Amino acid sequence: MIMPAKVEPREGYRIWITFQDGVEGEVGLSRHAGKGVFKAWEDPEFFATVRIDAPWRALTWGDTDQLDLCTDTFYMELTGKTLHEIRHQFSQA
Repeated sequence: MIMPAKVEPREGYRIWITFQDGVEGEVGLSRHAGKGVFKAWEDPEFFATVRIDAPWRALTWGDTDQLDLCTDTFYMELTGKTLHEIRHQFSQA
């Protein structure tokens, strides 16, 4: 299972994310900014509230988990692996 360990907000709708297996890097989220629920990110203070939600391990924003994103796509982006490769990797662990 892909498990994020740490997340830090960055300027320009970017985050630095670290996974428990040591994979880490910066991910851009500007493609979502200003659209639908992601309009809330236009407030830099709101974007800075990013954290890892405990049982689901998703990234969440806001005091009441108003917005969340699954981290699997970020892992794929940082590693260049496909979903099939990741599933195989974690089924062998």
